[in-house]
Amino acid sequence: MKKETIAINTPYARTDAYGSLAVPIYTNVSFEFDNAEEMADAFCFRIKAPDYGRVANPTVSNLEQRVRQLTGAAHVTAFNSGMAAISGMLLTVSAQGKNIVTSQHLFGNTWALINGMSRFGVKPNLLDLTDLNAVEKAVDEQTCCIFLEIVTNPQQEVADIKALAEIAHRYGVPLIADSTAIPFTDTNMKELGVDFEVVSSTKYLSGGGTSLGGLIIDYGAFPDYTKRIKLDLLLNLGAYMTPHAAYMQTLGLETLNVRYQRQAANALWLAKAMREVEGIKKVTYIGLPDNPYHELAQRQFGPTAGAMLTIDLESKEACFSFLNRLKLIHRATNLFDNRTLAIHPASTIFGLFSEHQLEQMDVRQTTIRLSIGLEHPEDLLSDIKQALLA
Repeated sequence: MKKETIAINTPYARTDAYGSLAVPIYTNVSFEFDNAEEMADAFCFRIKAPDYGRVANPTVSNLEQRVRQLTGAAHVTAFNSGMAAISGMLLTVSAQGKNIVTSQHLFGNTWALINGMSRFGVKPNLLDLTDLNAVEKAVDEQTCCIFLEIVTNPQQEVADIKALAEIAHRYGVPLIADSTAIPFTDTNMKELGVDFEVVSSTKYLSGGGTSLGGLIIDYGAFPDYTKRIKLDLLLNLGAYMTPHAAYMQTLGLETLNVRYQRQAANALWLAKAMREVEGIKKVTYIGLPDNPYHELAQRQFGPTAGAMLTIDLESKEACFSFLNRLKLIHRATNLFDNRTLAIHPASTIFGLFSEHQLEQMDVRQTTIRLSIGLEHPEDLLSDIKQALLA
């Protein structure tokens, strides 16, 4: 079956007593067993059955199963936010004395997390992941993983994933990719050599910005880490996705492909149109043919390029004025909502970083990040024009 069909028709683990077509929301904490033997097997992961709501829930398991079918993953684990998935993944692979090879162009909270892990003896090794020679020199016997964002936020840098995978696997370490920027229904990270995907399902899956969530998509190449995710993360950290969030994101998953195709098309149309708008100094979008990462992005992700783009204006003051005059586009954080959202990353997402740090991360005071939604692109362009002209 095609992915659009799989997203809607993945069967439930057990037939619902009332024949519900939508997966029910199981908000209960405990689940009764027929006998002591079955209870023991469930608690020790010898059989797959819900035992306690902190580590297993039928509504959440159904979402995990659908994502597993869509991606061809060996295992999928749902968490209560994207950052919970990232932090859990990095805790799984790291240890005192190890180092993480990653980009200096990371989402602000991810950057802070990785640098903060130095308190526990895990060294952050931030560099340019597009420079493969630098990556080759940085990886050593103490490296625990190479971590990247497939499209960095907001810089929109794209690294060669296959080449990074070859380096990682030569040293016997996993390649971990935050693939939030382009949904897994439109990419094949396993084929590119990624061992673990981390995804903020708050974004495309939720769609309407209705729920928080995160996923670790595990392709099974590192079984010891798979075991740690099951035992250490689920049993001991308490970061499992809630049933209501899983229900909302299952609904979102069923319409993900059609929404994403529209959003990506809107983003490309707007990126082209905004180049002709007076007052916009620069438009950055990997879907534009003359973007320096366009060819690599097309080769890795296919014809679509996501729904995130940036524009640069004259100054920080011009950015604030533009944001304040928007009438249709929403001044809000989050990405890949059904609505179009605008934010000034340097003063918000990266607002607690120093000017020197912002310069290192290539986050400019003149940049506005746009997350393109489902509105008609001509209406969005009209709003952008009036905000600039005013």
